[in-house]
Amino acid sequence: MFSALPDQPEDKILKLMQMFREDPREQKIDLGVGVYKDPDGKTPIMRAVKAAEKTLWETETTKSYVALAGAPEFNDAMVALVLGDAVPRAEAACVATPGGTGAVRQGFDLVKLGRADATVWYSSPTWGNHVSILKHMNVAHKPYRYFDAATGEVDFVGMIADLATALPGDVVLLHGCCHNPTGANLTHAQWRQVVELLNERDLIPMIDIAYQGFGDGLEEDAFGVRLVAAECPETLIAASCSKNFGVYRERTGALMAVSRGGADTVRAQKSLAYLNRQNFSFPPDHGARLVSMILTDEALKADWMAELEEVRTGMLALREQLAAELKRLTNSDRFDFIARHRGMFSMLGLSSEEMDVLRESHGIYGVSDSRINIAGLNSRTVPLLAKAVAEVVGG
Repeated sequence: MFSALPDQPEDKILKLMQMFREDPREQKIDLGVGVYKDPDGKTPIMRAVKAAEKTLWETETTKSYVALAGAPEFNDAMVALVLGDAVPRAEAACVATPGGTGAVRQGFDLVKLGRADATVWYSSPTWGNHVSILKHMNVAHKPYRYFDAATGEVDFVGMIADLATALPGDVVLLHGCCHNPTGANLTHAQWRQVVELLNERDLIPMIDIAYQGFGDGLEEDAFGVRLVAAECPETLIAASCSKNFGVYRERTGALMAVSRGGADTVRAQKSLAYLNRQNFSFPPDHGARLVSMILTDEALKADWMAELEEVRTGMLALREQLAAELKRLTNSDRFDFIARHRGMFSMLGLSSEEMDVLRESHGIYGVSDSRINIAGLNSRTVPLLAKAVAEVVGG
């Protein structure tokens, strides 16, 4: 059997990480891997997480299973964090999942259960795992225009035109905030137009929100998901705690299915628990326990929010510094969009060949589509990147 297995394509980001590790140059910059890094290049454990872990270590008395849906207090806390008071708690079915990726996979599984003939529409470009999982699951999928590489902005006219061709019952996959890989977000007015189109066309929104708190703040970053959940009859939401709580390896996420309550919500909750059982049985609890402890303890939550704000404003400062430095060196506004984007990522608009030159000649590692991780920079390396980019585009 094993000899008949197909060769799988190499993951381009994991390959990039390996190349970076093997590069002997001291002055090299890793902007490929999608994890937050502090100015020293480390992915720290947040203060509130460390404090919660200490308390948990001292008080936890069992490692027994919790529930198929995960701990109720975690699910309640996540619904409150993501949805606020946009919908009553009784209208949101929710289960814990192994990270945001697990939530996305479970969301697609739910689509197959309830709308087997639906096409999932995804932004072009989108996070690579979206399309990879859809292909693996044999779910019909189509791209919709989203990003204009020439301007560095959302191609909203193209987006609306493409989604206007979707059929009733199709699923529209949206990024809640801090779009990955572009960093270009919808405005409030654009979110409202998307909601109008979703309802007019009888489309089902599915929102992947992996970076809440990394863009314009915890509440502001939730604007789109809350608007959609409040205004659309049904909404799927895949949420991740990897970035905003820094619990990457704990695989902490949640999948929510919002409806208007009653029998539909009960049915959705049972289906979500059923899918957990089929795919991994009981979800991981350690990271979820830490998150729920932080969100339900006033002091821990305040400290977490303060540190998250430091992370967010630090990335904004790096964006502004990089945009200003590139403007000075290129004598153009070509890269001004970097300061307007939000989250960890932006696409520089360079060709794959130019990205190769950045890597080979300057030791700067970014993905071939020109996506860079802003959090991989610090105030000392921004000028190095800007100088290298200016040389590459200047020819």
